[in-house]
Amino acid sequence: MGRPLLLVDAPSLYFRAYFGIPESAATAPDGSPVNAVRGFLDMLATLIRTRRPGRVVCALDADWRPAWRVALLPSYKAHRVAPRGGEIVPDGLVPQIPLILDVLTAIGIVAVGAAGYEADDVLGTLATQPGPTEVVSGDRDLFQLVDDDVPVRMLYCGRGVAKLEVCDDAAVRAKYGVPAACYADFAALRGDPSDGLPGVPGVGEKTAARLIDRYGGLDGILAAMDDPAASFAPGVRARLVTARDYLAVAPTVVRVARDVPLPDLDLAVPPAPVDADRLFALAERWNLAGACRRLVDAMHGT
Repeated sequence: MGRPLLLVDAPSLYFRAYFGIPESAATAPDGSPVNAVRGFLDMLATLIRTRRPGRVVCALDADWRPAWRVALLPSYKAHRVAPRGGEIVPDGLVPQIPLILDVLTAIGIVAVGAAGYEADDVLGTLATQPGPTEVVSGDRDLFQLVDDDVPVRMLYCGRGVAKLEVCDDAAVRAKYGVPAACYADFAALRGDPSDGLPGVPGVGEKTAARLIDRYGGLDGILAAMDDPAASFAPGVRARLVTARDYLAVAPTVVRVARDVPLPDLDLAVPPAPVDADRLFALAERWNLAGACRRLVDAMHGT
């Protein structure tokens, strides 16, 4: 089948790295924290070493809260907006993000975002390519990308990269009771407080899964709501009817875009750093020699 295309949800990993390693445990010579950088590079090295991809790309949030999603659902990520606008990001992480990108550029691993879109949308668009694909993220919304036919697998890192859950359609069904293709509808029904999705009050995971199993997805559920002959558990029809306006827009908010305009990209894993001098300078300045070496060694091993 060939080596997979590895699609990395970069924000998911660098936030996880920042909160997983104390700032005091990884610092530059001047005392600046580099915990997120070191953790991110080590996670990427582990992924490349263990998954042995032929191509790799790190997707970025060019727009973490796109206006078109907010227009449909104003509560979308509203609780994560900083008082002065923008996303709430820990002060210690803010300067580390451009440093991560500098290191990736020196090594030659592509990092890409697209104006008006989130990293999830970039991942969704790249996942439409033929051939085996593995999507790395701790974001459950990306279960919707799983597709056994391509195949596309989700490497769910909810418990860390060292304990990846490799998820195909059967794994998504086992977790949530719905096929991966219906995960966005399932999430819209259930809701997701982390993204400001209220869901349908009184409809939890089990009820959402039963509805999707019976009616085949949200379109079928909406049609059944207006069919007097359709049967629902007590109170469920009324809850769905009350949430009709929300259900009309929520799936579009939850579904990742699959048609993001992206430039032509050379995603091949480079056999060696494309700018070794720059990489050496960054490693020396920021005390990242070990992490950079581990990543370069992992790439060389592919």
